Amino acid sequence: MYEFEATLWRWREDGAWHFVTLPEDVADDIDDRTPVRAGFGSVKVEVTVGSQTWSTSVFPSKEQRSFVLPIKKAVREAAGCSEGDRIHVGLAVQS
Repeated sequence: MYEFEATLWRWREDGAWHFVTLPEDVADDIDDRTPVRAGFGSVKVEVTVGSQTWSTSVFPSKEQRSFVLPIKKAVREAAGCSEGDRIHVGLAVQS
């Protein structure tokens, strides 16, 4: 299980997708531990933000030079967070 703080950012100014970028040390460890990946190089994870826990995937991003984690609208609303906020993330790689 990884725990970290990250800033919530929006994909493109007019986009609805919001993400956090995984810290370099977390991304490097996940990269080392997951040689076989799903589509688009994704890695399945279980995530906790606030009181919300859900299963999703992290995706490699050349632009961010890390993995990015999508944070869906229902989670953002339940956690009371929005673009630019620092949020606490718990993340576990699923096998």
